[in-house]
Amino acid sequence: MSDRLTPDPNVVWHATHVDRAARERVLGQRGRILWFTGLSGSGKSTLAVALDAALNAEGYATYLLDGDNVRHGLCADLGFSEQDRLENLRRIREVAKLMLDAGLIVIASFISPYQRDRDALREAVGPEQFAEIHVATPLAECERRDPKGLYAKARRGEIAEFTGISAPYEEPASPELRIDTTGRALDAAVADVRNALGLPTRSA
Repeated sequence: MSDRLTPDPNVVWHATHVDRAARERVLGQRGRILWFTGLSGSGKSTLAVALDAALNAEGYATYLLDGDNVRHGLCADLGFSEQDRLENLRRIREVAKLMLDAGLIVIASFISPYQRDRDALREAVGPEQFAEIHVATPLAECERRDPKGLYAKARRGEIAEFTGISAPYEEPASPELRIDTTGRALDAAVADVRNALGLPTRSA
């Protein structure tokens, strides 16, 4: 992930009186970024949505950033070329960092196909505040599901640079969790994520 934009030298960071630690004390939690990566149709968004709902119901302060949703506004001007993907993730990284500073548990669901981009995000926020969850559902199963009909279009050549078909997906080398949703009950998968990341059940 490359920083293609640099602030004007006359733009100076303005310090505030309330820091992240103070916000976390109010919320009673430690802010983190939980980054779900995987192929289209792998179940990462379904899993992220279910985790968000479960944590919210227990009183955790969370926010879900979804790959499709951000392209309706924040990243509506971007396509799917490699450079546009870089810019898409750069913007998401900056939004996620602001939310992390607010003390939130940020649940992000993005294909994010390149290892270098995910590594750069981890480095930008600090490894102790970043957890990578590889939703490792095999391509054949993702293509069988094809919830949006995208694989069929990609196979017909109607979508260029489609991850897993005409564009690469680099599997995470050392994620905090690797999970295959094939034949896995959703509540069991959510429990796997929570156990792996140390997100205990608590009363709302």
